[in-house]
Amino acid sequence: MPSGDLRYKVGFYQRGSQPATSPPPPDYGFPEGGYPTTPTFTKPANITPRLGGEEVFAARLQGKNFVNITVRQDSETAQVDVDWKCKDENSGDEFNIRSVIDPQQGTVKHGFWFELLCERGVATA
Repeated sequence: MPSGDLRYKVGFYQRGSQPATSPPPPDYGFPEGGYPTTPTFTKPANITPRLGGEEVFAARLQGKNFVNITVRQDSETAQVDVDWKCKDENSGDEFNIRSVIDPQQGTVKHGFWFELLCERGVATA
């Protein structure tokens, strides 16, 4: 992928840690803390829409909108995992990260890019 294809500025946000109080009971789904208002770092990226889907949740049909976000591999992007979120800094669209892969894994071209499967329009708290 040429550098000219990285037309978006994407901010990556790492969830903060919960203040040190008493630990939550096990299996209560207690969040670790909220996301910061400023990105941990920003990177140039390519955002490619994917086909959406639908699911039934609480007896209602809800749409899902997925995108692939491609960024260069470096020491910062190597930290990104599914507990982070990302945001198109120009449009303000927020995405939950569902998976992070090296699309060229197993070939001689691996190690250049990360491809993130992200879902738009879901709660990120």
